[in-house]
Amino acid sequence: MIGCMTTLLVSHSDCLYHDTSPGHPESPDRLRAVMRALEAAEFAPLLREEAPSATDAQLLRAHPREVLRLLAAKVDESAMEGYAQIDADTVVSPGSYIAARRAAGAVCHAVGAVALGEVGNAFCAVRPPGHHAESRRPMGFCLFNNVVVGALEARAVYGLRRIAVVDFDVHHGNGTQELFESDPTLFYASCHQWPFYPGTGRAGETGVGNVVNVPLAEGAGGAAFLRAIGDRIIPALADFRPDLLMISAGFDAHENDPLAGLNVATEDFESATDMLCAAAERLCGGRVVSTLEGGYNLKDLAASAAGHVRSLMRHG
Repeated sequence: MIGCMTTLLVSHSDCLYHDTSPGHPESPDRLRAVMRALEAAEFAPLLREEAPSATDAQLLRAHPREVLRLLAAKVDESAMEGYAQIDADTVVSPGSYIAARRAAGAVCHAVGAVALGEVGNAFCAVRPPGHHAESRRPMGFCLFNNVVVGALEARAVYGLRRIAVVDFDVHHGNGTQELFESDPTLFYASCHQWPFYPGTGRAGETGVGNVVNVPLAEGAGGAAFLRAIGDRIIPALADFRPDLLMISAGFDAHENDPLAGLNVATEDFESATDMLCAAAERLCGGRVVSTLEGGYNLKDLAASAAGHVRSLMRHG
């Protein structure tokens, strides 16, 4: 599929209205930085579409209705003071529920476009991120688990039965693992700093044989990061043989990120994306949907996300 189709960029300005309070690292400026980088001339060929809001039906495949009620109630509470806390790290404001629905809806929209062959692959530039959100618990800056909502949409609506998520955020995606680990038709793989937040992601956590965790020690650099993907994750992905590959694209393993301790360089994210897209071409017709997770140094987040999208475009 190399070069024969288009890469889709899905975003929405509503994602900027999730205000997490002054000084919070998961700020609207993160998305602004990424979108500015993607305005460069080299990204002109991107197909750009606005994210719809996720429907209740889409969200309820991953989260029970009480989670939707909790988030709506917390947002209502924030109208009084400007902010409301879900946990020590997770803050909502009056625009948060709308933003979270757009973020999850973006991934569903991208899945549909890729599944129907309208585009070769897609990147969802959205916030809040999603991979820490468990079935019944928003946490870790995350409200809905965007990538899981999209994966379950792929199965329920488009008949893609075997869905894989590869997560290279520096933090383990406990929520995605929790939602996937008992279903052998879903696959989750993560390389992440360990020991580190949120405390999950040991190598021995393997689900029903469908979970691959590759912990990286603090200080590990790009070579170890790329080996984790090339030597551990991609062979397991090949054994699983997905119908769709989804990527939880966090860029906080970057050497300059303020919230973590890995030493991955900007260009390593582009190399990792090349490896994953090449695997997808062999395994599932190149179908890839990626969504933004973490990354908190604005300059390096923007450059790393641009490299990621550059790779998607080469393979789209």
